[in-house]
Amino acid sequence: MAGAGAPTPAQAALDRKMQGFDQSRDHVLTKLGASTYTIDRAAIETMPQGDNTPVDKLVLQLPGVNYDSAVSNPNFHVRSEYANVQTRINGLVLPEGVSGLGPVIDTNFIGSLSLLTGTLPAQYGLRTAGVLDITSRAFSTPGGSVSIYGGSNSTITPSFDYGGSVGDTQYFFSGRGNWNNLGLENPTSSINAIHDHTDQGKFFAYVSTAINDTQRVSVISGASYSVFQIPNNPNQPVFPDSNGILPNGLGMTTLSALADTANSSNLNEREIDQYYYNIVALQSHGDLIDSQISVFSRYANVHFIPDVTNDLIFNGVASDVTRASQMYGTQFDASYDVNSAHTLRFGFMVTAEKTDVSNISTVFNVDPVSGNPTGAPFTVTDTNSLLGWNLGAYVQDEWKLTNQLTLNYGIRFDQLYQFVDANQFSPRAALVYKPFDGTTFHAGYARYFTPPMQAQATQSNLALFTNTTNQPAVPNEDPVKPERSHYFDVGVDQKLLPGLTVGLDAYYKIATDLIDDGQFGQAVVLTQFNWARGYSEGAEAKVKYQNGNFSAYANFAFNITRATDPTSNQYLLDPDEYAYLLTHYHYTDDMQMLTGSAGASYRWNQTLFSINMKYGSGLPTGFANSSFNEPYATANLGIAHELQAAPGAKPLTVRFDVVNLFDKIYAIRDGSGIGVFAPQFGQRRGFYVGISQKL
Repeated sequence: MAGAGAPTPAQAALDRKMQGFDQSRDHVLTKLGASTYTIDRAAIETMPQGDNTPVDKLVLQLPGVNYDSAVSNPNFHVRSEYANVQTRINGLVLPEGVSGLGPVIDTNFIGSLSLLTGTLPAQYGLRTAGVLDITSRAFSTPGGSVSIYGGSNSTITPSFDYGGSVGDTQYFFSGRGNWNNLGLENPTSSINAIHDHTDQGKFFAYVSTAINDTQRVSVISGASYSVFQIPNNPNQPVFPDSNGILPNGLGMTTLSALADTANSSNLNEREIDQYYYNIVALQSHGDLIDSQISVFSRYANVHFIPDVTNDLIFNGVASDVTRASQMYGTQFDASYDVNSAHTLRFGFMVTAEKTDVSNISTVFNVDPVSGNPTGAPFTVTDTNSLLGWNLGAYVQDEWKLTNQLTLNYGIRFDQLYQFVDANQFSPRAALVYKPFDGTTFHAGYARYFTPPMQAQATQSNLALFTNTTNQPAVPNEDPVKPERSHYFDVGVDQKLLPGLTVGLDAYYKIATDLIDDGQFGQAVVLTQFNWARGYSEGAEAKVKYQNGNFSAYANFAFNITRATDPTSNQYLLDPDEYAYLLTHYHYTDDMQMLTGSAGASYRWNQTLFSINMKYGSGLPTGFANSSFNEPYATANLGIAHELQAAPGAKPLTVRFDVVNLFDKIYAIRDGSGIGVFAPQFGQRRGFYVGISQKL
């Protein structure tokens, strides 16, 4: 996106040079054979809420992306998989966090966002359900904006962005604060949640310098700091023994006496999430060889703080959980134009991650004969530290068989040193056929190797909790293994009329040691485990239309994902469900059978009208996920108008948005199902206004 005003000749020349480097980078990191859907900056700005739309809500408008609560981290699933999605900024992998709440990046720095799914080229490893490929905003003419936005749920969100150039250097900075009383999804259907305030801040910086005509160096830095109150669910029962009586203890006042007046509305659980990253990259462009090499660091910390007294009263255990992680790594990608028919691409990525996980649990002893809790509560500390490594390398060839037919084939190797040591060679192959202008067919196969997230795969020392209220009913805790899968994908994109394109895609996945996750217990953190066997099958349809000032889109997806036989961290599961799941397939907890999204916008002079919607058939619920939550559809409406105080003045934009226009009441989760601890309802109707001034 350009800055404000007309560029000087020097600025225009720098824009052209940087765009040339961008094209070179895209040549290195091909998307050939993947199913790709792109939202550019213009599309973001024409949505209800515009830049104020959180990233995790923005991607819900992409094909095959279904909605979940923020507790699921992220609160969306690509093709019904758990958090098996990687994010890249300017081709560079953004190191993943440690199961925080909400996104760690903001929408206002995004120049364009593409979702890649299906059979990915060999350079894409580790997280393979989808790739969020982001190009950051960058321009040479100085410009930006400041804004204030707010409304329902006491929302206040100021933000700024500014970019430009100095000499041969482009820069772009953005930041946002967000304070509101709906930090996480409400566990009740009421308009106002209880104890759900959040304070959030995000910052992004991008600086890129053209060293000469063939090299540039770029620096990307970002930070996210968030504090969440955990929302309360009123009128919950106290934690009983077999006689319904709480044990005595806790200093001068017994828990039994406290339980007489205890109210689950008064719980004071909180969570603090931190995420900081820095990436430095050197890009080189030659006549035949293009490359990009980077080094990066990332620190992430999640700290769940319990309400010890009340958690003991209502849950029988109070867990203070900290997950801290430091990650360092390097990434290298290159392409070599062998001749007019062959382009060779190769690269590697190495990461070292040091995780420190602690769980300080306050518990009761349990009488081994009666099963009743007894005595005063006491603390048990369970800690785990690990230095883990991920190493990956790939080589692939883009072979133009004819002017219409291209084969992209390659292989990658991944080596994991974590709680288990494992490796895999993974072949990839995709055919892309363009019989005539406007028509593209693709078909491919990919072998995937997906390691666990180290901080979420940490094992618990179950022996520490023997004969306590935190002792699991299932005593098994085998280590989490990497998921291995075969993936097949076919699709077609067709331009029917000027401005009108449609697409269809179908896929099938067979997995061994399918990775899943969930919240098991009162601490709002996720823990991973494996299913021995699983499969996923589905199809997606998409349509886009653009005609002058009018644009519209619609997406619809179908998916079935099922799995059986838990083979790691089995202690997380209820014993009855565990016994059943050993021999029965079930719907995985992130699966949604039908998912849809649609939107439209129209600009009339200086006024923009926009609407979008999402549809979900409901996530699994009940014993062994044997049923589904009720289907729902919600719509959002937006109106924005540009004002100009005087001729030549930079415009001021005022906007008004309505979220959940028809005030649909719907449960994302009803509190039951595998890995679900509490109900979560979608946001009720909300009204928001904003003012944004161009700089």
